[in-house]
Amino acid sequence: MRTRTRLADGRELIYYDSGETPRRPPADPRPLPPVHTGSQIRRDPLTGDPVALAAHRQGRTYHPPADQCPLCPSREGRQTEIPAEDYQVAVFENRFPSLSGDTGRCEVVCFTSDHRLSFADLDESQARLVLDAWTDRTAELSARPEVEQVYCFENRGADIGVTLGHPHGQIYAFPYVTPRTAKMLRRAEEHLRETGRNLFDDVLAAELADPVRVVASGEHWVAHVPYAARWPYEVHLRPRRRVPDLTALSELERAELPSLYLELLRRFDRLFLTPESPDRPSPTPYISAWHQAPRGHGGQFGLHLQLFTIRRTADKLKHLAGTESGMEAFIGDVAPEAAAERLREVAS
Repeated sequence: MRTRTRLADGRELIYYDSGETPRRPPADPRPLPPVHTGSQIRRDPLTGDPVALAAHRQGRTYHPPADQCPLCPSREGRQTEIPAEDYQVAVFENRFPSLSGDTGRCEVVCFTSDHRLSFADLDESQARLVLDAWTDRTAELSARPEVEQVYCFENRGADIGVTLGHPHGQIYAFPYVTPRTAKMLRRAEEHLRETGRNLFDDVLAAELADPVRVVASGEHWVAHVPYAARWPYEVHLRPRRRVPDLTALSELERAELPSLYLELLRRFDRLFLTPESPDRPSPTPYISAWHQAPRGHGGQFGLHLQLFTIRRTADKLKHLAGTESGMEAFIGDVAPEAAAERLREVAS
C-alpha cells in the first residue's frame, strides 16, 4: 500500500505499508521555509565525466544525537521529517539534495521507524517491503523526462561518511549516465563485438563454472566476489536471468531476494569475529549499490547489486591511496578468493 502526502515545504513524502488498509497521513505542522537549491552539472573537459555541484549541502544535518534524529517518527513536542507517529517504510525528497529540478532528484528511504536497527536486523517481510519501494521508485523516477538513470543505494556506518545513524538509504535519479555505468556499457559493447555474446551473461557463467568465488546462491540469485575486486570484501549479487533493472524482476526472483540479501549483510557483520577475538567490533561499514540500466540501454545491461566494505581487518580501514584517488588505479588488499572463503566461513 502506497500513500502520498506533502511536507510543510512542499516536498513529497510516500509511506509504504504491507497491509491493505489506506493510511491517513498527518499533516506536517512545521513552519518550514521553501527549499532553495543550486545544483548544477558540469563536465570535466579532460575526461568528459559529469560532476554535480551542490554547495547548498554544506548546511545539511550532521551527526545529530539519537533523540534529535530527523528520520525517526514524530512525537509530541518534536516534529521530524516523518510526521506520522509510526511507519514501516517512508520515502521523501531530500531537503539537501545533490540533484534537483532539471538536474535530477534525490530521495531518502527510511527502512524502518526503529532507530536502533540496521537493514540486517529486518525480517524478510520488511526487507521485501523495502525492495518493493525501491522498485516502485525506480519505475516512477525512470519515467521522468530529465532522468537517465536511477540509483538505489545505502551507505552504512560513520567510517563510510554517514551523517545520520537511522537505518536509511538514498535514491539518486541522475540526468546523465554515471561514469561507472558508462564504462560497463562500453565494455559490454566491445565484448559483444568480439564474441557475439553478452558480457554480463559470460561473467556469471564463468563464476558458476569455477565457483571458487561464489559465496551464496539460490534458485534465482548468485552472490560472488568479483574476479578483480577493488575493495577488501566485495560481493556482487546477480539474478541468474539477466534483467535490466528492478522493475523487470519476476515475482519468484523478488520472493527469493530478501533472504539472500539479509544473509549477505549478516555475514558482513561477522567478517571480523573469530574465536580468538569474540568481542564484536563496531558494525561493519558498507556501501550497497544497485546498478541498473540507464534509459535506452536495457538490452545488454545486467542488473546487479554491489556490496562492499572499506574495512580490511577488525581495526584497519582501506583508505584510498594516491594511485587510487589520483589515478583510479586500484590495488587490492585481500585476494578475491580469500575474501570469498571468509564469507563462506561466516555463513549462518
